[in-house]
Amino acid sequence: MRQGVNDIVRQLTEIRATRPIAIQEAWNHRARRPLLSRGRLFLVAADHPARGVLKVGADPQAMGDRGELLRRLVAALERPGVDGVLGTPDVLEDLVLLRALEGKLAFGSMNRGGLAGSAFELDDRFTAYDADGIERDGLDGGKMMVRIADRDRGSLETLVACARAIDSLAERGLPALVEVFASRIEPDGNAVNDMDPSALARAIAIASGLGSTSAYTWLKIPVLEDMRPIAAATTLPLVLLGGDPGRDAAATFARWERAMSLPQVRGLVAGRALLYPEDGDVANAVDRAAAVVRKAVAA
Repeated sequence: MRQGVNDIVRQLTEIRATRPIAIQEAWNHRARRPLLSRGRLFLVAADHPARGVLKVGADPQAMGDRGELLRRLVAALERPGVDGVLGTPDVLEDLVLLRALEGKLAFGSMNRGGLAGSAFELDDRFTAYDADGIERDGLDGGKMMVRIADRDRGSLETLVACARAIDSLAERGLPALVEVFASRIEPDGNAVNDMDPSALARAIAIASGLGSTSAYTWLKIPVLEDMRPIAAATTLPLVLLGGDPGRDAAATFARWERAMSLPQVRGLVAGRALLYPEDGDVANAVDRAAAVVRKAVAA
């Protein structure tokens, strides 16, 4: 599909205003695919805006233009190495109406209530998909985020909510993709992620035990220079978190490649690094990431 941004917005707004039932019809007729048809999982992430995260690199509003974001997502999903996408209902519904999800995986993002920079950031309420909605639309799994900060009660509320969501997805035989961080509250009240390896390994151990079963649980984790002690904390399948690469995309891709050699690592979920590369070439960035994933499969 080669539509301009204005055409995309015009088409989607017209459908939403005049025929909203078309969204469910599109989900009902979407062509599906197996979760691990290629042995590894490569998803593009697009759930940042619903948590108020619009910044990429030096641009604080990069993801704020929905038509432009969709244009980039469609370009990414057209690349043969991409298995699918992770997003909130608004984004995934736009994509399914654009027929960009045919033969692709779609993971629904669930807890987006911990708005970036808010006083309640670590009390990450479930404000987007729930397990019923994921099952209704025939999605392939659910994604949630838990940031573990010992001195903030909001982490406890989020842990409990995530445990319940994991159970709800498992009852339906659907994978739960749990994004894990060790976090802390700074003196100014802001929540920050603690990238100390021992802190992250501890957070992974805690997240691995959420819910009454871990049979369908995958973890999504940030990438450090040495991932071995981090991955050693669990036997659950891990996918790498792409994150914001800043100006050094080459170093980001190199870290992904090193981490992919670990037996627990079964894939990559990246958003801003691929959708908003420094040179603007989405297809090239996606193809480079796909090559990293393919290399791990071949090895």
